[in-house]
Amino acid sequence: MNLEEKFQILINKLNLGNMDEVIFEATILNKKHPEQEVFYNLLSIAYQLKGDYEKSIDLLENALKKSKNNFNFLNNLGLSYFKKKDYITAEQYFLKVLEIKPNYINTLNNLAALYEEINHIEKSENLFKKSISINSEVIETNYNLASLLQSIGKFEEAKNYYKKTLKLDENFTKSDRSLAMLEKYNPDNDHIRIMEKKIKDKKLHKNNIVDLSFALGKVYEDIKDYKKSFFYIEKANKLKKSLSNYNIENDKELFKKIKNFYKNNTLRQIPLIQNEKKIIFILGMPRTGTSLVEQIISNHSEVYGGGEIPLLASYFQKFFNQDINKKDFNDIFNKFKNNYLNILNKMTDNNVITDKAPLNFRWIGFIKSIFPNSVIIHCLRDSLETSWSIYKNEFEGGIFFANDIKDIANYYKIYENLINFWKENLKNQIFDVKYEDLINDPEQKIKELIKFCGLNWQKDCLEFYKNKKIIKTVSFSQARKPIYKDSIKGTSNFKKYLQNLDLLLKN
Repeated sequence: MNLEEKFQILINKLNLGNMDEVIFEATILNKKHPEQEVFYNLLSIAYQLKGDYEKSIDLLENALKKSKNNFNFLNNLGLSYFKKKDYITAEQYFLKVLEIKPNYINTLNNLAALYEEINHIEKSENLFKKSISINSEVIETNYNLASLLQSIGKFEEAKNYYKKTLKLDENFTKSDRSLAMLEKYNPDNDHIRIMEKKIKDKKLHKNNIVDLSFALGKVYEDIKDYKKSFFYIEKANKLKKSLSNYNIENDKELFKKIKNFYKNNTLRQIPLIQNEKKIIFILGMPRTGTSLVEQIISNHSEVYGGGEIPLLASYFQKFFNQDINKKDFNDIFNKFKNNYLNILNKMTDNNVITDKAPLNFRWIGFIKSIFPNSVIIHCLRDSLETSWSIYKNEFEGGIFFANDIKDIANYYKIYENLINFWKENLKNQIFDVKYEDLINDPEQKIKELIKFCGLNWQKDCLEFYKNKKIIKTVSFSQARKPIYKDSIKGTSNFKKYLQNLDLLLKN
């Protein structure tokens, strides 16, 4: 068997998710054939996919000693730093690649994705479009540009790029799902029949079936066929649950660790630094109006809407996965603060910024220690409405409890328990915004919200739907509309399918 055949076998294993096998075999091949850079790159990608970014970085830094201007090594190094949320170092590596090879599409796309994540939207859009001008038939570039355009409200332009990806590959089903979210369907829409035909293809990967099932679940809700809608939503979730192997016990253990650590350790409040930004954390369960609340607050002239900033989850999950009792946690938290503020300073010059990553509710006590001038806004909504909205929507990130009714109900209970723990320990420092109250009495609730944030009243906050801020979540459309009461009872047409979920939440 020649090297090319061995490489192809490893690529197939990589695509199947067999990272340990790829790492073992590629390491041997790398030692035998150190002149073959493809094995370095393959090994680094396997480490990245496994989440072991440090090993990927060490491997590539050693490789660069022999070939300091190797653009593939530099690109993958940038990608490793990007994945570990070190955006500043990642950007340096990507820019170095583009000095050597200005039209290298992989790096153009990676840098565009980085800029999108830190809300440098114009830079991101320009890089994606430059990449397309070099090669217009790279599916991922067209899809990523479409997603970016969707998030900034350019819906028609986004649809065109999604449709283009489907012309390039009819089975690129992420675009089917994205189009379904952008359109309001009637029974005559040809896209319904196209997706129904595709989903019957026995050669489709499970991930493709998940995409199409979520899409059809939304489509059939549009045309009021609620039986078919629920059928596809349930199908998508069962399949996705089988792929994720999520176990609620891991989250129960994490929440227990969080409370025990907070109770048993004296957290020093980290002093404010010069010109430190004031951060408004908007958090709670997903689908409770966090995007709407951020749109309201960030339409204030003094506030920059940061969107879902994934940094704190990355920092704290890593922290709690270690032997935390042997760590000088105050020093670690100080590093978290500095790294986080460096990214915020790169995002904006504004002195006030929002971070609306919902699951930051897990770290509230630590947030108040690290950022003493921060504001905590807790969004909540009827538990059944919240849970159903989580179940029927597809999430790109790691919200793995979302794919099983029992998991959602159990997660909701440990969330409530943890929120109550924080409220007991941080009296009057958490402001509740109930979705239903906001919808029923918007002006009064918005005024209370703005006051709690320590901001002067501005009427623009009532016209939040004019806000052009990027929205990357499944609320990208709703949060750009004036408040409407139809959204309060999303479960009304699915009551008979949700009796078990309702019972689980009440017991």
